[in-house]
Amino acid sequence: MPVLASTPYPPPREPLGPENAARVAQLARWGKGWVAEVTFSPDGRLLAVASSIGVYLYAAADLSEVRFLPTDSPVRSVAFSPDGRALASGSADNTIRLWDAASGALLRTLEGHTSWVRSVAFSPDGRALASASWDNTIRLWDAASGALLRTLEGHTNPVRSVAFSPDGRLLASASDDRTIRLWDAASGALLRTLAGHTSWVRSVAFSPDGRALASASEDNTIRLWDAASGALLRTLEGHTNAVLSVAFSPDGRALASGSLDNTIRLWDAVSGALLRTLEGHTWPVNSVAFSPDGRALASGSEDNTIRLWDAASRALLRTLEGHTRSVNSVAFSPDGRALASGSWDGTVCLWGVR
Repeated sequence: MPVLASTPYPPPREPLGPENAARVAQLARWGKGWVAEVTFSPDGRLLAVASSIGVYLYAAADLSEVRFLPTDSPVRSVAFSPDGRALASGSADNTIRLWDAASGALLRTLEGHTSWVRSVAFSPDGRALASASWDNTIRLWDAASGALLRTLEGHTNPVRSVAFSPDGRLLASASDDRTIRLWDAASGALLRTLAGHTSWVRSVAFSPDGRALASASEDNTIRLWDAASGALLRTLEGHTNAVLSVAFSPDGRALASGSLDNTIRLWDAVSGALLRTLEGHTWPVNSVAFSPDGRALASGSEDNTIRLWDAASRALLRTLEGHTRSVNSVAFSPDGRALASGSWDGTVCLWGVR
């Protein structure tokens, strides 16, 4: 892909919401290798991009490229530490790299996995880093020293996703072996194996209060589990094809799911009732994300578009066009003023109220 330079627009000053959706526009577009994931730093100053040729960091204030962090193979996952000082990247070369977010210096290369790393996540206190791999294991690392703390074994197929509970006491993992496993984050002990899905589990997400865990599966369902006991609370049925992503609203009252059936579904996270089916995408929905205030929902699709929805009325607010291939990841900035999207077309787009 050719390199596409960003145009220095003034940074957006208003959070995206139903009242200004008509003024949401593309502020910048960059292109440097296909994009698997985008994420903002906790303070919203940096945007990290996992690409096929490395990690890119962009400044959210003036939309400029800060630096390029080269890797030897495609990067599939990136995560900032809670204090924003470190950045972790998981690669197809079986390694995790820890970078200094300010200087771009490579701090450590964490080796041990025997297949590619699909997901990385910092613990809420920033002291531990979890990595999920196609080698069927999760590894826990000391984020400061890079030392391997534990290798969590038990899954019998690749592990696609890991997530810490908000209090940092639990670690959840989702696998192609059709199970979710709950681990004690401190000791690495397996607490529970959550069985019931009949196909691969694509992703897991804890509710904001940490009491519930949602799992998305290729069996077309979402399951809600009690995080403390591991009991199945609800099975959310309605999608007609694989569920690719799930996200809780910031208040924990709603759950959004994106599916291979081209739809997004909004569920009551307490009762499990289907609130609305959001239709309009013409290809699978890869990623869903709520705005920080919970008023807007973004969806990224293989139809090359991002759609903005009113989370309360469930109305379509805008269809954002600009990508020429599948949109793999969408993320709101912490202040809700910007939305980033990453695509297989080799570009990242930044959207905001103009």
